Amino acid sequence: MKYFVESYGCTMNYGEGEQLSKKMDSLGHVRVDNADDADIVILNTCTVVETTEKKMIHRMGELKASGKDVIVTGCMAKVQPKRIMIRLPESMIVPPDEYDLFTGKVESAFGCSVPDDAVKNVISPILPIAQGCLGNCSYCITRFARGKLRSYPEDELVSEFKSMLDSGAKEILVTAQDTACYGVDIGSSLPRLLKRFLEFDGEYRIRIGMMNPNNLDRILDDLLEVMEDDRVYRFLHIPVQSGSNQVLERMRRHYTVERFMGIVNRLRERYPDISIATDMITGFPGEADKDHEKSLKLIKELHADTLNITRFSVRPGTDAATMKNQVQGNVSKERSTELTNMKMSVEHSVNDTLIGKRFRVLVTEKGRGATVITRNRNYRPIGIEADIPLGTFLEVEVTGSAPTFLTGRIVEN
Repeated sequence: MKYFVESYGCTMNYGEGEQLSKKMDSLGHVRVDNADDADIVILNTCTVVETTEKKMIHRMGELKASGKDVIVTGCMAKVQPKRIMIRLPESMIVPPDEYDLFTGKVESAFGCSVPDDAVKNVISPILPIAQGCLGNCSYCITRFARGKLRSYPEDELVSEFKSMLDSGAKEILVTAQDTACYGVDIGSSLPRLLKRFLEFDGEYRIRIGMMNPNNLDRILDDLLEVMEDDRVYRFLHIPVQSGSNQVLERMRRHYTVERFMGIVNRLRERYPDISIATDMITGFPGEADKDHEKSLKLIKELHADTLNITRFSVRPGTDAATMKNQVQGNVSKERSTELTNMKMSVEHSVNDTLIGKRFRVLVTEKGRGATVITRNRNYRPIGIEADIPLGTFLEVEVTGSAPTFLTGRIVEN
């Protein structure tokens, strides 16, 4: 049968979607490029915010009307199965903690055929290294779906990493709900795992996934050493979530703004050109004007390369959903606009400093029209007008900038 995996949400979810594809391939089912051509649609859901949940519900309605067989996976399959059953009563629901049963369930329901041995050359695969996390954030519904930290065995991950390289991968995204937590439960660590990955020869890149500040701090010295290797992007995604310590405490983030900035300063002291991405939530319950002003101030001080801003969304079952002093929607919207304007200005100024500089880059994806997107040593996206195969390394010079991307030209060696 023909199948299509439709993933939403975080990098981890997309990585698991690829793993589910491999399980389908092992049963001989044929992957297609869109849901319209598929007999089976694997809806790999996200429910991190209310708008995403509504999108999932709408998509379920569309799939039900199409009459296709649907397998629902991802976070919604764990924390909101009843909502799924109302809209897709005939669907198969497989939550993340049952992914080891996925192959057997699919085989029982849909059978199998002779497997296709052709290996797809994936340039930028995603490698999930753990399930769950060590946090207890008051607003997070994902922790109910993913549970406590369960790190995957080192040897299995090393084998999978090598398999990706052997299949032609040039950029591997190593990720988890909180990548810095890896190994705490099995006597290992993220730096130790990365060192084992880097034992394989070749020119490739490793991108490290999101890490919460308190857990990153614990492994920072060892991680700084690992990042000396040119094959590890000097890019880290470290969500701060607020510029107010009072808000961070209500969020149960287990660090202060000062501790967060201490980590950033240590990173920049060692690697002045490191690219920092972060996240902020605006309109969290109890957030006052003074707290909002502190977040604006932090954006200026941090001068991050990338900042993702999200308006607080009540998620069922979380402590934040029942907190007092919920921020009105119009206030949250105004604050989000202010933060966005500030972050666009900062990001543009950061990118302007790169004009005229030259980098060795990796071509990672097709752009609009006759363009490709490349990534430099610091994972900055640089678009160039060229028809170049994905996975190619080349030299470029940055010729222009915008708040969210750079443009460049190929430089002949």
